[in-house]
Amino acid sequence: MPTEIDLRSYDAVPSAGVHSFAQLVLPLKGKLTLDIDGAGGVAHPLRAAFIEPGLVHTQFSREPNQSLILDFDLAAVPEATAGRLAERPYAPISAPAAKLIDFIALMRAQSGASPALLANWTPLLLESLAQQEIRPASRLLAALSRIETHPGQPWSTETMAGAAHMSVSSLHRVFRDELQTTPLAWLTDMRLRWVCRQLAETDLPIARLATAAGYADQSALTHAMRRALDVTPLAYRKRERQDQTRIR
Repeated sequence: MPTEIDLRSYDAVPSAGVHSFAQLVLPLKGKLTLDIDGAGGVAHPLRAAFIEPGLVHTQFSREPNQSLILDFDLAAVPEATAGRLAERPYAPISAPAAKLIDFIALMRAQSGASPALLANWTPLLLESLAQQEIRPASRLLAALSRIETHPGQPWSTETMAGAAHMSVSSLHRVFRDELQTTPLAWLTDMRLRWVCRQLAETDLPIARLATAAGYADQSALTHAMRRALDVTPLAYRKRERQDQTRIR
């Protein structure tokens, strides 16, 4: 299943549930009383709740509250991380994890938090809550989501390494091991994907899209698209619009 997120509030009437996926309850404000398969506890902004697939759980609150609810496939989580979470269904939220939760909440408010973005941030969040050493791969995925959110920033291998909290040499190694590419090659592809999506889905001027994606001007974008896709931005937009018209 794709990773999904929702923003929920609960009232004083207990509600029960059981589902086939894993769930994280990440309170943003207020306290939430839960019972997870007989294990009672309270979740609040300094304490998260983890619900394994198949466990009956109830929750209620007698005060104003709001929580991020993260649903995800536990089978996609490293076994060691899943085991640590299961040992402590009520996990303390560290300062770094709290900042990450705030960021995810902000992304949800601004752009809906796409499944791809959530999938990249989830490993880092789970490892933080499980109090494990953060894997380089998880740092990389989180950094990529940050970069994709701001494609127009003047990214370099140095600033990308800083976003991933690793050295430049480590960044190159993790890119090679995890993605079989280089940081700058990935950055080029990501910016072109972003532009192509905007050309197909919006009417924003091409010159504006070029600078928003990190190109010096429309001419630089045109050169990059010709080299990579053998098409100009205007021709790409026209082709996509024609295809959409035929589909309708």
